[in-house]
Amino acid sequence: MTHPTSSTDSPTDHAAPASTQPASQGRYWPPFKPRTLTLPQTGVMHNLRVSAERYPDKVALWHYGHAVTYGELHAQATHLAGHLAAQGVGKGDRVAVWLQNSPAWVISAFAAWHLGAVVVPLAPMLQAREFGFFLQDAGIKVGVVGAELYEKAKQAGLGHAVVANIMRGTDAEAAGIPLPDGLDVEATLQDGDITLEDALKADPAPAAPVGADDLCVMPYTSGTTGLPKGCMHTHRSVQANVFGAGVWVEGTVEDIFLAALPYFHVTGFINSLLTGLTNGGQIVIMSRWDRDAARTLIREHGVTIWTNTPTMVIDMMASPGFDPADLRTLRSVTGGGASLPAAVGQKLLDLTGIMFLEGYGLSETMAQSHSNPKGRQKLQCLGVPLFNVDSRIIDLDTHQELPAGQIGEIVIRGQQVMQGYWNRPEATAEAFMEIDGQQFFRSGDLGYVDEEGYFFFTDRLKRMVNISGMKVWPAEVENKLHAHPAVQEACVISVPDERSGEHARALIVLKPGMAATGADIEKWAREQMATYKVPRDYQFVESLPRGPTGKVAWRPLQEAARAAMVAGS
Repeated sequence: MTHPTSSTDSPTDHAAPASTQPASQGRYWPPFKPRTLTLPQTGVMHNLRVSAERYPDKVALWHYGHAVTYGELHAQATHLAGHLAAQGVGKGDRVAVWLQNSPAWVISAFAAWHLGAVVVPLAPMLQAREFGFFLQDAGIKVGVVGAELYEKAKQAGLGHAVVANIMRGTDAEAAGIPLPDGLDVEATLQDGDITLEDALKADPAPAAPVGADDLCVMPYTSGTTGLPKGCMHTHRSVQANVFGAGVWVEGTVEDIFLAALPYFHVTGFINSLLTGLTNGGQIVIMSRWDRDAARTLIREHGVTIWTNTPTMVIDMMASPGFDPADLRTLRSVTGGGASLPAAVGQKLLDLTGIMFLEGYGLSETMAQSHSNPKGRQKLQCLGVPLFNVDSRIIDLDTHQELPAGQIGEIVIRGQQVMQGYWNRPEATAEAFMEIDGQQFFRSGDLGYVDEEGYFFFTDRLKRMVNISGMKVWPAEVENKLHAHPAVQEACVISVPDERSGEHARALIVLKPGMAATGADIEKWAREQMATYKVPRDYQFVESLPRGPTGKVAWRPLQEAARAAMVAGS
């Protein structure tokens, strides 16, 4: 397949015309906000360059007592770009960024964009064999990896590694909070690899010509086949949500963001990093979630914007030391990935006066496509379609748009929609459909729209478990579990969870004569896949039901499990 680098190579023109007003949207729109946004034609590195020229001495990043100014951030990115260029990285090449949240993560991404390369952000929780799949699938030869991950990266086959001890320069006393464990690591490097500090000694690289239609970033998602797929996003689709988020939350140069969401996840990437840097704000970075550390950082740094998952809100308010006054500087608390329970949202409002602003989006839409308007939020609601977005609820059979209150599939057209899946032409074709002569992305989510044009989620067409905003794809987990020596068959379903929204339950059929406990399988699974994918809930059954085609009938199992939980509550 030829990898598209511009919208002209794409299966669709995603931008919704300004005049489009489908029946499912437009009834409510926040006053004094434009309906559409004119997007820049420049690449994302240009955003940092502008902020560095405007505010060279202003702190851009704060990480456990280590401050990096805009001028330093831009300079370090260009020096690292010089090293990457010497390794043969150029326009369109894919660069792995396998790090916890840190200044090193930010420097690495902007270094790649300076060269016109494509960032492939990967979860630090991956095991070596999982990381190896992404190296092969994306064609990655060079990556920036955390020192604690270095051995796994080399085991997986990474060619050239720039290795970062992300805690270098941090100071627990200056930070005023505990440093996360296990990240202050000095790796023993193989020949040819280099530390980030040494890589930063390279001469700066000249900037590559980068435009809106060049590929920018490729977050991976998965699906019913269990094979992860790279979502191809251009600088245009990234900028759509960078600038859209800034306008939506009315961001200013004085905003201070708490970056508690991981940067490998599109929500953290857009709302806790790029939007803040583009506006000239300050990013207070957490490498790992710690509810009391987060509360201290909000209070001591005067954080104004915090994008999170509902699990973080629940966890923070459950702390014995929780004091609503610690959150007094926050003027915008936004979230997504999962729905905040109404009771929790009401408690947050009652204690702090903060109304949680929920949004909706996917890796394929570079985070948000919908969001609740500030001052007009509805709890457990996806919100309204954002700038330039045409979103509809369609009938599953006729594909006709449905009136308010009727449940159908959520489809989306907008400038933040991906160009397609990397090297997956068939999956790309299945992900889009034509409506009124325009191509729409099929979310695979079921929902409805109310009389005011607000969207609500009801269920999924596609199989997925949403654990605190992290997407787990049952087919991928099942494929791993089938490799266990005692497992004959496995079926993974999603069941409700008060803390994380959902959790994965594995229904296991053991091989005749074999024995294993849930704890045995869980311990084994932790060595096979990222920790967040590993089921914690195991049930052993004699057999699994099958449909007419012979496939395991997972949906009746899931519905029965959910019904049993409701009956027992």
